Amino acid sequence: QVQLVESGGGLVQPGGSLRLSCAASGTIFRFSVMGWYRQAPGKERELVTVITGGGSTNYADSVKDRFTISRDNAKNTVYLQMNSLKFEDTAVYYCNMVLPGAREYWGKGTLVTVST
Repeated sequence: QVQLVESGGGLVQPGGSLRLSCAASGTIFRFSVMGWYRQAPGKERELVTVITGGGSTNYADSVKDRFTISRDNAKNTVYLQMNSLKFEDTAVYYCNMVLPGAREYWGKGTLVTVST
């Protein structure tokens, strides 16, 4: 049974920073592709960033140079460091795992609100 548990969301002012974490259990984490998605109110869920088991990364244009994804395979955890946050970054952020064989899992999400 794969479980993904996100943490670290909250309220932050524009220009501020937050770090999200996603802890995975019950699987071979180091072989997974991990990603962060987000869904803003009234919008479709969108890909923010992904990281492979080997550490290769890809980012949405909207977050390049502001967000950084990383992983600690010893802790079965993936992180999302978010800097220079903007109002439009407000969303529920979801952790995603894809295992070999295309098995896919989702966390329940954590809310990030950028507001004054």
